[in-house]
Amino acid sequence: MKILYGVEETMLIPLVIKANETMRKKARIQDKKAVEIIQKLQIDTQKYDKFMSHEGVVARTILIDKALKSILCQIPDAVCICIGCGLDARFERVDNGKITWYDLDLPNVIKCRKEYFVKQQRVHMIAKSALDASWTENIIKNKTTIFIIEGLLMYFNEKQVKELLNIICSHFKKSILLLDVSSPFLCKMSKYHDTVKNTDAVFQWGISSGKELESYVSGLKLVSDTSFNEEMKKYSFRGRLFATLPFIKNMNDRLVICKYKQ
Repeated sequence: MKILYGVEETMLIPLVIKANETMRKKARIQDKKAVEIIQKLQIDTQKYDKFMSHEGVVARTILIDKALKSILCQIPDAVCICIGCGLDARFERVDNGKITWYDLDLPNVIKCRKEYFVKQQRVHMIAKSALDASWTENIIKNKTTIFIIEGLLMYFNEKQVKELLNIICSHFKKSILLLDVSSPFLCKMSKYHDTVKNTDAVFQWGISSGKELESYVSGLKLVSDTSFNEEMKKYSFRGRLFATLPFIKNMNDRLVICKYKQ
């Protein structure tokens, strides 16, 4: 694998955590592809898997997979676009045999991805920046489009977040967005984050409520805003504590779901 730096390196955090969780006796998620990739990589994984990051990634994976599967029950032939896909294997976890899937990430990341993911008829890889609007050109646009943006937006500044959302909404007339968003407090804490601090990446953007996104793009409407604490509290005392303490419970990352229709 090519040496990765900054934001690109952060894709190893969820990869390592999902692999390690899968190998546990009572695994809460199953990601055999992550295990396969980690077994092939010659890297020190210890710095990428710490308790709070581990619980956060597991919760995030469960919440996004569950939400996406629920939406696909209603729209089984949707087009799904994973922006900032890294080495995630979500297609394998949610595929219903009918969806069309696009994995979008920077050229270095897609080059790495091609080493581990074989070509599939309904899966396409796009090696471009999410802020380069030309990635929209060859994507099916006559169906509902579901966007999954996980582990990415917190590394953008507000201007870039608005730019990405405007690219999406100006090119896709009917879409559903599943967004992993951070809080303003965590945005200031990347140098203390248990795993991100071991990379050169820096958090830049966070919002207090998913409702704020409605002001970013006209026509974008909030559907739900769910703290990862809602899942994390099921598994540990620390998770329950973080979900109940008033000054902490709103600081965690959240899954924000929005809809857009022209």
